Amino acid sequence: MQEPIVLLPGMMCDARLYAHQVTELSKDRAVMVAPITQGDSISAIAAAIAPSLPEKFALAGLSMGGIVAMELLRRIPERITRVALMDTNPLAETPASAAAYEPMIIGARSGRLDVVMADFVKPEYLAPGVQRGEVLNLVQDMGRSHGADVFERQARALQRRPDQQGVLRRCKCPALVMCGEHDGLTPVKRHSFMAELIPYAKLEVIEKAGHLPVLERPEATTQALRRWMTQPLVLK
Repeated sequence: MQEPIVLLPGMMCDARLYAHQVTELSKDRAVMVAPITQGDSISAIAAAIAPSLPEKFALAGLSMGGIVAMELLRRIPERITRVALMDTNPLAETPASAAAYEPMIIGARSGRLDVVMADFVKPEYLAPGVQRGEVLNLVQDMGRSHGADVFERQARALQRRPDQQGVLRRCKCPALVMCGEHDGLTPVKRHSFMAELIPYAKLEVIEKAGHLPVLERPEATTQALRRWMTQPLVLK
């Protein structure tokens, strides 16, 4: 059996984000979805989940999950056999983008989490098509399940997130950088930049998908992850 794979969900998401991947990948390997809900900094979130992770594991994270994955790669690189960074961003927030979280935090605190979530995950972040509404409804439901306290902690963590370009440059394990071709939040050019930073990275762009290819094009996403899992561990 291949090494276990740990999946990190995006902000305000849970294991439902990876339903297809868990079902398919667990046929021949152990699969774990680790929550990123504890702590109000990226470092604290990574520290909270690291003790519960396998001794050696493949690591995949989407969006905020990818940001936490990069922090784990910084903290415990010797335990990570390969890494997949999906629809994510290695850069720190700018002062303006960090400040933009404040009205969302206030809205969540005041009982308007549904409104905040609708503004946080906009339709144009996803690929056009009939599945867009279904995906947005699931995102709303996952966010509702987590509640306003988790939203505030995760928003605070993103506000203060570190720049991880140096971590990517030092990455020595097989790496997949993946995104949807219509990602309106973290576009393809950002992922091309990330792939250039990582010595052994492979860039995959999922057609007819946006910021959440795991839901928009689940089969294609799972196939990309399977290809990543077959990359040799020892690279010359």
